[in-house]
Amino acid sequence: MGTDNVIFLEVLEWFDETGEEIVHRIPEGGSGEIKFGAQLTVRESQAAVFYYQGKAYDAFGPGRHTLKTANIPILTKVLSIPWAMKSPLRAEAYFVNMKVFPNLRWGTKNPVAFKDSELGLIRLRAFGIFNIRVLQPVLFINNLVGTQGVFTTEDIEEFLGRVIISRFNDHLGEHLDSVLNLPGRYDELSGGLTRRLEEDFSHYGLGLAHLYITSITPPPEVQKAIDDKSRLGVFDDLNKLLKMKAAMAVEKISEQQGEAGAGIGMGMGFMMPAIFSDYLSGQGGTGTSASADSPAGPVCPDCHNPVARDARFCPSCGHQIVVFQQCQKCGKNLPPNAGFCSHCGAKVETTPRTRKCPHCGTENLKESVFCNHCGERL
Repeated sequence: MGTDNVIFLEVLEWFDETGEEIVHRIPEGGSGEIKFGAQLTVRESQAAVFYYQGKAYDAFGPGRHTLKTANIPILTKVLSIPWAMKSPLRAEAYFVNMKVFPNLRWGTKNPVAFKDSELGLIRLRAFGIFNIRVLQPVLFINNLVGTQGVFTTEDIEEFLGRVIISRFNDHLGEHLDSVLNLPGRYDELSGGLTRRLEEDFSHYGLGLAHLYITSITPPPEVQKAIDDKSRLGVFDDLNKLLKMKAAMAVEKISEQQGEAGAGIGMGMGFMMPAIFSDYLSGQGGTGTSASADSPAGPVCPDCHNPVARDARFCPSCGHQIVVFQQCQKCGKNLPPNAGFCSHCGAKVETTPRTRKCPHCGTENLKESVFCNHCGERL
């Protein structure tokens, strides 16, 4: 990339050859002496964040941009003699891949506890896939990437999977009473879980494009109980069929000429209501399910109204589009290195909080409703 030369200016650009890199830093070995007038080329599917003297200076969209630093060719090397020919004016550019990263997998390594209204406390395994994309590059780098030179989907898949499992346990406990009602509700559960996770992902500058639940499986003994219940349902339907066949057969007999046929027909007239009462009382309705997709295109992180791709501020509320940091209490934008929120006055926490279960002592994510280990409400 020409970031270590003395005379020539740098041309900074990056191509993702693997399709799995989310962030790539230039220079790759660390910070460099990027000179005044260096050219930064950003592709349509990318964004670039320029760090100068340890701070995020600006975020750049697609196009060619001229970088401005105090590093002057040749002169900088002469002035850097007291620092062993190494300029203290360090600079680096982080390229962020803004495309959708599909087919990331999530699943339960250990079964999660679920209180079933009919089967009692059981443990479930769940698996699925989800798609993500970076919405706020500066926030994503500051909160998750840090100073890593390369950050891939493999580095983030496991962490996001744990967040999904925690929220999945809460969502299942609030919207499902029994695993016997699971068939036909996967889309409904996926849509509700997606909306629940959007806020969690936004704290890291990420957007959840889609989330799919591929399977929710109870333990073998619970599966056997479900199979037994299905067999009882088959026997009940068979009983109704036999009653209907018997009524049709008697009807044919009653059509025969003679006193015997007339007597049988008269008797069946009194018996028909009793025969069909069980059949008519067993009919029921069907339910519907709904799913929701995330809105397409960039939106304001404060009022969630659509904004232009290269906008710096929201045209609706004036909120700054590029988020450097967020208050964990009220969600408002914070300037870099802020100690307290300028909106609500809350102290800015640098590490995520956890919530301990009062029943078993297991650590859960903050705002969890049910414990992942014992299934009790927190």
